[in-house]
Amino acid sequence: MRLIIAEKPSLARAIADALPGGSRREEGAIVCGESVVTWCLGHLLEQASPEVYDAADKQWRLDRLPIVPQRWKLTPRAKARGQLAIVRRLLKQAADVVHAGDPDREGQLLVQEVIEHCGYKGPVKRLLINDLNRPAVVRALSRLQDNADYQPLFQAAQARSRADWLYGINLSRAWTLTGRQAGHDGVLSVGRVQTPVLGLIVRRDNSIRDFVPHLFYPLWVELAVKSGQLRAWWVPGESQPLDDQGRLIDRSPADQLAARLPGAEGVLKQLEQQEKRQAPPLPYSLSALQVDAARRYGVSAQAVLDSCQRLYEQHKLITYPRSDCRYLPEEHLAQAQRSLGGACASDNTLGEWLAGADFSLRSKAWNDKKVSAHHALAPSGKAPDFSTLSATDANVFRLITRNMLAQFYRPLRTFEVKAQFMVLDETFKARGQSVLDPGWKPLFTTRDETPPLPSLHEGETCKALDAGVEERETRPPEPFTDASLINAMMNIGRYVQDPAVRRTLKESDGLGTEATRAGILETLVMRGYLVRQGKALRATQLGSALIAALPSAVSTPERTALWEQRLRAISERQDDADAFQHALLDDLRALLSQSDAGKLKQSLRTAQGEAATPAKRAGKPSTGKPRKSYAKRKSSGGKRKTTART
Repeated sequence: MRLIIAEKPSLARAIADALPGGSRREEGAIVCGESVVTWCLGHLLEQASPEVYDAADKQWRLDRLPIVPQRWKLTPRAKARGQLAIVRRLLKQAADVVHAGDPDREGQLLVQEVIEHCGYKGPVKRLLINDLNRPAVVRALSRLQDNADYQPLFQAAQARSRADWLYGINLSRAWTLTGRQAGHDGVLSVGRVQTPVLGLIVRRDNSIRDFVPHLFYPLWVELAVKSGQLRAWWVPGESQPLDDQGRLIDRSPADQLAARLPGAEGVLKQLEQQEKRQAPPLPYSLSALQVDAARRYGVSAQAVLDSCQRLYEQHKLITYPRSDCRYLPEEHLAQAQRSLGGACASDNTLGEWLAGADFSLRSKAWNDKKVSAHHALAPSGKAPDFSTLSATDANVFRLITRNMLAQFYRPLRTFEVKAQFMVLDETFKARGQSVLDPGWKPLFTTRDETPPLPSLHEGETCKALDAGVEERETRPPEPFTDASLINAMMNIGRYVQDPAVRRTLKESDGLGTEATRAGILETLVMRGYLVRQGKALRATQLGSALIAALPSAVSTPERTALWEQRLRAISERQDDADAFQHALLDDLRALLSQSDAGKLKQSLRTAQGEAATPAKRAGKPSTGKPRKSYAKRKSSGGKRKTTART
């Protein structure tokens, strides 16, 4: 009997459907002739707890750290014991085994560790599937490889799993025990991913708390040109008093220039005109969907994940949702019109968008080379019954379907103009945009971002009709929300200085994974490190104190990048897993030596004091409107945005 072990039930069903002959369901498996397909439920096994290695470690003690297993052990996850028993029984009957985990590092680990844990010693083949369509699965079944070829990938994943255990167990125990000495009664959890995420929020909150606003003074001029009027903005020279963003911080030069401008003549010194084409946004990965849904509907990342799971498992309306990919297999293109027809069948808005789609178009979304372990989220083709969907589920489904529909719309075409005028030997800039073809844009918004400018010609003269100075106030950074924090985790390289580290973080998809990011946020809330204030995520006193007390290396994302570099090298046979662990232990011992009850006690006191102190503000709170405008005559321009952020 050939036993095929899939990573999850949905993959097992797709494999069974692609095998020749009929099939019948059994508990935890599908029998297909001479083959049996079974599955894991994600990880069936987990790293054993410290007391499994030594009963003395059931009690938390600083003098027992670091805890380092000499021979690593795995134990069944509580909710997976039944399925693990089924897989174990089938392995005892198998003549050969096919490993059908996802084609990535974690997929290699979670099936292979079950095979090894159950003591199977026979031959193992590797089945690589990233497209659940039957023809693609049939092709993959005809191209089985030797699982031994993927041993380095397994070793890298195993090294990551063990390193996370060593890091989390030892640092959490160290700072929890240190916290008790400092008077804090509770667990202080530390992790390679969750702690840098908390660090992001604490540093943002500190920036907001310490922010001191200042005034700045933009100067506008209303210019008459041959074909109409436009508003341009002064670009102060370096000799003027400017802040680090190039904004004028002394009003008097602006007032003096504004008084001289009306009636002055000038010339259009430089003109840039360019037609731009913008392709439609790609179909969603889970994180990209979480960002958009949080921005549009104010739902948490976890709520979006839960909604996707219902749409996938219960309603069968979308494809597998925990994907980090925004591309689709080329083979899916031929089925897109049918699947979108079903998805849009019972919704007026989706139906209107479907009617405008041109299925002769092909966007860059269809690309086999960019499909990873899973493809982008897409509607399955089943017609939804919106009466059975919650409001959140319906909104999430519409977003997924909309992004898929957008692939069959023309690109957005705009005509963008940048103009630079010289008046009284000073530079003024204006910009505008005209929409030549809205293409996919109406599916997303009907707003025009930048109004158009009148027709312009380089070298033409202009005349200043009016001028004014606005008083604006800088604003602090916005607190993180679910949307902006998920986006930050996806693009964590933006928050590091070292170019090499930034590049590695970009290549490794940032902090966390599609499957874990929402859970990390909820864990930080559950553990009392974060609190939700409306849409905002803010650090609690405890969260702020923990980050202040930890070594900075623990609360910044650089370690993830350094680990990722070595893990990638292990998977490519260029590094050794044992050497990686030895280096980690040296690092871990250095970090443990920095646990300091006095520092933690002080950081707790400081956090409590700061929570009781209002944020520093310069002058009155800004209303977001100009306080005063100096103008020789009434401006003919419309409203202008009057706030800025540093």
